[in-house]
Amino acid sequence: MKSGIRLLVLIAMVVIVAMAIVFNWINVDEAYGSGPPYYGRTTNMDKSVDPRPVLFAVDALAMLVVCALAYLLSRRKGRNETPGNNVASR
Repeated sequence: MKSGIRLLVLIAMVVIVAMAIVFNWINVDEAYGSGPPYYGRTTNMDKSVDPRPVLFAVDALAMLVVCALAYLLSRRKGRNETPGNNVASR
């Protein structure tokens, strides 16, 4: 059961990192895209907003969640491996 929880936590960490990467990719591509600006990009250029502050905030939140999950994973691993419970020492 405990290995199943570890696996779920690892999968959650990978999914969070993947979602942050996709979010960054989509927003940077939309903001800076390839090629010269076309009509849709130039109509409201005076109202355009730099996407980097939002991307930094999302990345910081994703890093915080992944670090918290990694910390919980390492604590759980350390709690299960006590010296008296080792099968090889018996």
